[in-house]
Amino acid sequence: MSRRAEWSRREFLAYGSILGWLPFFRPRHIRLAGATFRVIRNGRSKHRYLLIHGNEETAREVLIRHMQAHEGVAYAIQNHTRNVTLDSGQIDPNRMFSRVGAEANLRKLNPDWTPDRIQSALGELDRGREKLVHAMLPPEGGLIIALHNNSEGYSVEDEAPISDARSLREPSNPHAFYLCTDPEDFRILSASGYNVVLQQHVPQEDDGSLSRLAARRGVRYVNLEVGQGHRGRQKEMLDWLEWSLK
Repeated sequence: MSRRAEWSRREFLAYGSILGWLPFFRPRHIRLAGATFRVIRNGRSKHRYLLIHGNEETAREVLIRHMQAHEGVAYAIQNHTRNVTLDSGQIDPNRMFSRVGAEANLRKLNPDWTPDRIQSALGELDRGREKLVHAMLPPEGGLIIALHNNSEGYSVEDEAPISDARSLREPSNPHAFYLCTDPEDFRILSASGYNVVLQQHVPQEDDGSLSRLAARRGVRYVNLEVGQGHRGRQKEMLDWLEWSLK
């Protein structure tokens, strides 16, 4: 090996140790259509975290601060609106995880689109969907935690009738709840003082959400829902979840 080649190798190894191998080799962003996610890595935990709606700022703040003290990988959407752009139209990013769900959402949000335009947009999603899913889903035995904020129009009362099991410890606060896909996680979360529903078996309607995809694939998933602006409650429930589920 020449002296120059050996020196180049030493330089490469030195810079790698300074910069850190994982940040250097792994992307800091991942995208599908108009949804760009910032990737935040900390340690080697099998926990994955997701902020998918850009207008849910309470969840964003809680997640970013949580990642400063806890290991795992987080995916935080970069925009600050609920919907994202797709072919000059719009789509809810939590409806992109199946073709059926995406098509229904595109028709709803873009009523003037022609069938050809819808098919073109679906083709773009089809080409990039599995790459995004592969990145976001945890390794075997891991857990994905999605943080959401809701409004007066949505609560655990909407999910309870279509769930396999439910534990409603706070019926007076229906906007704060866990939705999970794993029966053992449900058993553990039911010991908390919070509302919990289990959706292990996928409802007949495929809405294109990540929770439905996780249920179909047998992936452990917990959706943490809290009303917008309730930072203290969301942090409290996330900390309890983090401590309880491994």
